[in-house]
Amino acid sequence: MTPIVFPGLGFEVTIDPVAFTLFGKNIYWYGIIIAVGFLLALLFCYRQAPRLGLSGDSLTDMILYALPIGIIGARAYYVIFYMDLYLDADGSFNWGRAIAIWDGGLAIYGGIIAAVITAAVFCRVKKIPFFPMADAASYGLLIGQLIGRWGNFVNQEAYGGPCTALWRMGLTVNGVYTEVHPTFLYESLWNLAGLCILYFLIRPRRKFDGQLFWSYILWYGLGRTWIEGMRTDSLYLFGTGIRVSQALALVSALAALAVILISLHRQKTHPKPLYVNRTEEEKPPQTTEEAADESKQREMKEE
Repeated sequence: MTPIVFPGLGFEVTIDPVAFTLFGKNIYWYGIIIAVGFLLALLFCYRQAPRLGLSGDSLTDMILYALPIGIIGARAYYVIFYMDLYLDADGSFNWGRAIAIWDGGLAIYGGIIAAVITAAVFCRVKKIPFFPMADAASYGLLIGQLIGRWGNFVNQEAYGGPCTALWRMGLTVNGVYTEVHPTFLYESLWNLAGLCILYFLIRPRRKFDGQLFWSYILWYGLGRTWIEGMRTDSLYLFGTGIRVSQALALVSALAALAVILISLHRQKTHPKPLYVNRTEEEKPPQTTEEAADESKQREMKEE
């Protein structure tokens, strides 16, 4: 356990990756931070669901499926491209190391792909439109990522190359002290900015279902393309110098931009109401008593 130093800012911290021990089992900060990110993301999405024409319960059900499958996808993506780390001396695959996510090693794009596929299947089975659900989940992805990156900080991973800026981070790696870009922090702040943009700028002006989701893909893709180029632990496409996540980030960002532009153009020529507006129109007229109850519930929430 070595200190993490911020020489330009004049402070250092030493954090034990193990938060505490419970019944003889180590509980890691990495897992705690991910769990906190998940809970905050779930609470935020639950409150936003009605604004998108969804019930909070249906969104929660979807997330409870998508989260564990997303974690499996994130780990599988990482293991596939870092296969050598999980092979024993005799060439056999070590399942124990492969499932030890508390030691670090989650690739967010693997998680996103797995979670999106899970959400699409869930929506099809439950007969819920996918894109309003994806819009709601976009908030959760940003919240989970901006908090989850601090797990990388505790594990002293996901950092960049040499840095001389004021905010540089000093680490001792294999006995050698080096000052690097705190890329975990860059990505956390990038996701925080993305959350603010989606919530305060795009949400009030949303033109089509899926706009928040594709905006998330665009924003995160642009940031990841930039940040991944600084990192020293990138996953590379088998035997090449191509950074897998950087290439995927750029391609997904360009695809998202194309979808947004095409969808906005279609809205001008063939306008289609948002799902939340269609569901409002389809609701049966309220009785006086139902209207009074809804008004009372609204007042209680505002308090």
